Amino acid sequence: MQETRKDAVTKVVTGEESADQRLDNFLFRLLKGVPKSRVYRMLREGEVRVNGRRVKPDDRLQLGDEVRIPPVRTASRAEVADLPKIGKSLLGRVIYRDEALLVIDKPAGQAVHGGSGVSLGIIEQLRRELPECRFMELAHRLDRETSGVLLIALKRSALVELHRMLRDGEVRKTYLALATGHWRDKVRDVKLALRKFHTEDGQRQVVVDEAGQYAHTIFRLVKNYADFSLLEAELKTGRTHQIRVHLAALQHPIAGDDKYGNFELNRALKKKGLKRMFLHAARVAFNHPLTGQRMELAAPLPPDLSKFIDGLDMTT
Repeated sequence: MQETRKDAVTKVVTGEESADQRLDNFLFRLLKGVPKSRVYRMLREGEVRVNGRRVKPDDRLQLGDEVRIPPVRTASRAEVADLPKIGKSLLGRVIYRDEALLVIDKPAGQAVHGGSGVSLGIIEQLRRELPECRFMELAHRLDRETSGVLLIALKRSALVELHRMLRDGEVRKTYLALATGHWRDKVRDVKLALRKFHTEDGQRQVVVDEAGQYAHTIFRLVKNYADFSLLEAELKTGRTHQIRVHLAALQHPIAGDDKYGNFELNRALKKKGLKRMFLHAARVAFNHPLTGQRMELAAPLPPDLSKFIDGLDMTT
């Protein structure tokens, strides 16, 4: 990556390490200490240009692109010292690590990245806990309240290949979900297209819509309870909120889901110990992005969900 400066404007020519990277992530890494809101404002107002053209946050860079960055104030040492303190270390939650890949058992309640009122996400905390890792990016995402297996690339080449495998359906992701009601089928293929939009207050929402993107989930019944069903959900596509919306559309919303679930029931479940959505990324199977070795990684059901399910009444 080469930099030139003219009239306090920075021009960066991207190298191989930045090829296929999202523009917003590129800027976050380059402008450490600059608030993300400022970065997004620069993009909205056209202050950032790539090869002289206006760009969007999710545009991907190519080798040799020239990125124009306006004058911007970075954080002072005092401000850096005031960054949010790291909570409980994530290093004890590492499932697998090598030079190209890091896999952790993500705790519920922590967003995978900062922004939207979240100052310190999983990826930011890991970068601070593992400063020796010069490159670190999320290969995929989990909702804030979802626990379980999370893949993180430690090399650009690994990230690009993981993204390809995810697009091509070569990564098998299996979740455990507690659905409300009595689920009858041992196995059910659900193919309902999903459309994503933002509400007036900026919240991300997903609905079943034939005009949306194709979405396919395979549900397998693990165990029936009196008022709930424990399901294994295998994602064949990776749409936003896919499992949650598919189950809600089938009138079996996930217990504790505060966006698509039964809100009155959720309030009652909180009193019984279920403080969050019962959705857990249990297993991931894939070929290592660089070596091709078959990987099968799992995260056990966390104690809060195990305790809750142990207290449920059995089906009659």
